[in-house]
Amino acid sequence: MRGLAAALLAGLLLGFGLLWSAPPALALIHAHADPLTATGVVRSLESLRDLDYHSWQVVAYREGPQGGALRLRIVGYPGRMRQEQPTPLLVSSGRLLWELENVTLASPKLATDPRAAAAEFDLAPLLADLHQNRPLRLELPGVFGELPVPPYVVKEWRMLPNWSETSRAGPAPDP
Repeated sequence: MRGLAAALLAGLLLGFGLLWSAPPALALIHAHADPLTATGVVRSLESLRDLDYHSWQVVAYREGPQGGALRLRIVGYPGRMRQEQPTPLLVSSGRLLWELENVTLASPKLATDPRAAAAEFDLAPLLADLHQNRPLRLELPGVFGELPVPPYVVKEWRMLPNWSETSRAGPAPDP
């Protein structure tokens, strides 16, 4: 009986030790050249699930050098993004609320894509207001009700405006 209790305790300690030492998940920022625009693209890509358990690919990116346009692209299964008109993306965190402009039709790639699998939004207003890596909730009326965005993804989004190859050392600290 004593041996069983000791083995159980050792197993629990080992299990907690493994959980405690696990590194946090990171979406990672990637930089690459864009052959269509001849400018560089810096992006953070993550797959997230909405509250109905549908998967969405969420890509925050900046084209060109620091100060370039900041966009948030949401990609789902073909046909899931169909809308009558460009609908803004609603973003909330606690009592804070943002309405991001839908710029899907301004993208030559998305405007002519018959699959209607993606929508794109201006991310700059949100990033200008965010001063913490707080969890966010996205809502695209008529498409999905609530898509949670964890703080580690928000942290990467906040890095995009000033990210460069020399900033690979680590993300900005959370104040």
